[in-house]
Amino acid sequence: MKINLKQLFNIVGESKDISYSIGTEEVSDIKSYTFITPVALNGRIFNRAGIVYLEYTVDFTLSVACDRCLKEFETTYSFDFSHIVVSSLNGDNDDYIVADGESIELNEIAVTDLLLQLPTKNLCREDCKGLCMVCGCDLNESQCNCLNSEL
Repeated sequence: MKINLKQLFNIVGESKDISYSIGTEEVSDIKSYTFITPVALNGRIFNRAGIVYLEYTVDFTLSVACDRCLKEFETTYSFDFSHIVVSSLNGDNDDYIVADGESIELNEIAVTDLLLQLPTKNLCREDCKGLCMVCGCDLNESQCNCLNSEL
């Protein structure tokens, strides 16, 4: 969703509410993640004392494989983000979002933010025992004697 910020840059106190969803088809090409629900995005963009702020929350559900036992499971996430938006910038600075022609592409910003926030390790539960390194049985469901017999 492209948002024009011309009015927000020019009027102190101006505010714009944001509430929409990024469809699952739009995020379907992201490797390793299957979005079960659309990414719900709610927040606002506002000008406080001449500085434009973007604050929003994303909520979504993913289907992922456990990194220990390889079982598929669904997990729901909710993340909060805030950024300062500028119309131009001298040099490189990752602390700000630069509006391209007084507008920003909010879908691109939100998807980048949520991907950077996702955990690097997905566990179906905190105490997941994983798979036996010898026979491959799921140690959450059964106990094998492979490790005991090698000791």
